[in-house]
Amino acid sequence: MLIPATRYYDCNAAHAFLTNILGLNELACYRDGTGAIQHCELSLGSGVMMFGPMERSTGASEFNAYMTHPSQTGGRETVSIYAVASDVVARYDHVVASKADVLIALRAETHGGTSFTIRDPEGHIWTVGSYDPHLPAAGA
Repeated sequence: MLIPATRYYDCNAAHAFLTNILGLNELACYRDGTGAIQHCELSLGSGVMMFGPMERSTGASEFNAYMTHPSQTGGRETVSIYAVASDVVARYDHVVASKADVLIALRAETHGGTSFTIRDPEGHIWTVGSYDPHLPAAGA
């Protein structure tokens, strides 16, 4: 099992965007005494992703020394997150209505399915698509 993980400066805003706009579901979210997220786990279907703060109030964690944020790379990423969804068109319509930053509009993919790609409010890149590599390829 692989679980992507990333960091946000404003974890509470990221949580709101990922759950309200992309439709991910909260599995677990650990907060400090002020309500700030310290670690969060979200799911879509059987997929899970985790995130935490770029810096913790008690000082940067050791792991942060190996992480960067899109704001520190000119908005570029080295890894993006692909979320498999059966209702891609409805999710796309919701994303567009929310005025999220759509990088690649809804389209058919040559390898199967449809997808779209967005940038979240902190610059992380997400693709939502119907292609599921666990399922047999069409025509196979």
